[in-house]
Amino acid sequence: MVTPVKCLVWDLDNTLWDGTLLEDDQVDLVDGVLETITTLDQRGILQSISSKNDADLAMARLIELGIADYFVLPKIGWGPKSESVREIAEELRFAPEAVAFVDDRPQERAEVEFNLPGVRCYSDAQVPSLVTLPEFTPTTITTDSRRRRQMYQAGFQRDAERAAFRGPDQDFLRSLEVRLTIGRATEAELGRVEELTVRTTQMNTTGVFYAEETLLAMVADPAHEVLTVTVSDRFGPYGAVGVVVLDRHPEVWHIKLLATSCRVVSLGVGGQILSWLVNEAERAGVHLLADFRPTERNRIMEVTYRFAGFTDDSCECVTPVPAPDTGSNRLHLVPAPQTLSEVITLTAVDLRTPESLDRAS
Repeated sequence: MVTPVKCLVWDLDNTLWDGTLLEDDQVDLVDGVLETITTLDQRGILQSISSKNDADLAMARLIELGIADYFVLPKIGWGPKSESVREIAEELRFAPEAVAFVDDRPQERAEVEFNLPGVRCYSDAQVPSLVTLPEFTPTTITTDSRRRRQMYQAGFQRDAERAAFRGPDQDFLRSLEVRLTIGRATEAELGRVEELTVRTTQMNTTGVFYAEETLLAMVADPAHEVLTVTVSDRFGPYGAVGVVVLDRHPEVWHIKLLATSCRVVSLGVGGQILSWLVNEAERAGVHLLADFRPTERNRIMEVTYRFAGFTDDSCECVTPVPAPDTGSNRLHLVPAPQTLSEVITLTAVDLRTPESLDRAS
């Protein structure tokens, strides 16, 4: 399966617009560029800029053209473009493999390819066809996809306020009025759940992809749970930011997947979800098993499991559970009550019963 592009980084001169800004401050967009920008934006693909240019003049022209808001974290200056692309990827917490770069100059593309081998590079001649390529064509387009740019922009505002905040982190988190909701996935949400299993690589315990038809069958089977996690705060919604896939057995619940968006790492959402799961299992009188398959990027999720008390210890409760996939480790926990965050308001389904909702904080 092709790795999807999460962010396309644009050059400006003779790529996004026709001509060189320092020679003509009234440059216009290349034919077809606006359609490409708006289509990618609706698909939830972020876009940024890496351009050797005068930053003030370039931003002023982008504003005049009415397209400045489409770009997040633009890097406009005179340094190597590979450094700009690297900074964009790091600030978005994306792997280089999730980033693409488009530039009219072969030497600029070669410089990025040499220093960032994972970044896919395209020429200006390829711009009209980008929207037809599989890496720019998500299998599903959800409500969260269409508003992804706005959610990231709200996140940058949130980060700026955090940087300016004077006081303990807990006080800042409390000021955000964070609301975390965990519920059973509906059919309408399965497209976003599938997208999360594809897009989330760092905060993902196994890296296993779940197609929408597979998820639909699991939702219809009472032996499985497919849970969605949404977050909002006073800046607005983060959207659906997490998924849990869990199999029920009489004496043990088996966590097959826990994945959360990197956008909520600073809120401690992964740990909060796991603490809630531990409490639900303790109330139900069952043990927990969790699959973990290490990758180059998901070490933090093993730390999350270990911090919650999961170990490599064997237990008879594993008997009815199929053996783990090749390359996966199986962790075990005898649940004990966990303390939930005091600064996050949690609304979550009661896993002991099929329909009821509990309120906790």
